[in-house]
Amino acid sequence: MLLAGAGAAGALAVLYRYNPLKVDFYPRCPLYLLTGIYCPGCGGLRATHALLHGHLFTALGFNAFWVLAVPVLLYAVAAQAGQRLYGRAVLPAVRLSPRHAQALLWAMVAFTVLRNLPVYPFNLLAP
Repeated sequence: MLLAGAGAAGALAVLYRYNPLKVDFYPRCPLYLLTGIYCPGCGGLRATHALLHGHLFTALGFNAFWVLAVPVLLYAVAAQAGQRLYGRAVLPAVRLSPRHAQALLWAMVAFTVLRNLPVYPFNLLAP
């Protein structure tokens, strides 16, 4: 767990320092490269870079789904880390029922479809 945390911190430091809009060493989305379709993750690196610099509205413009998911993911990681470090639940664990997981999947599908529609206001969801 410590190694994963150090790796994540290093990756975030690189992402903080190097803007994905200005450098070419970040990976490109294979779905977009092959089809021209934005996946649910397209714009996530740019959104994370903007969040790291405190630019919430810019981040929302790159990938609103990711920006809304980040607090939930951070909470889930903190709950898991507390459980492992202290041997007991410090924060209530994040548990997805099959129904909630299915709803999340459909939300991702809907976001993907909507962000690829070439009409206003849905085209604003494209990165």
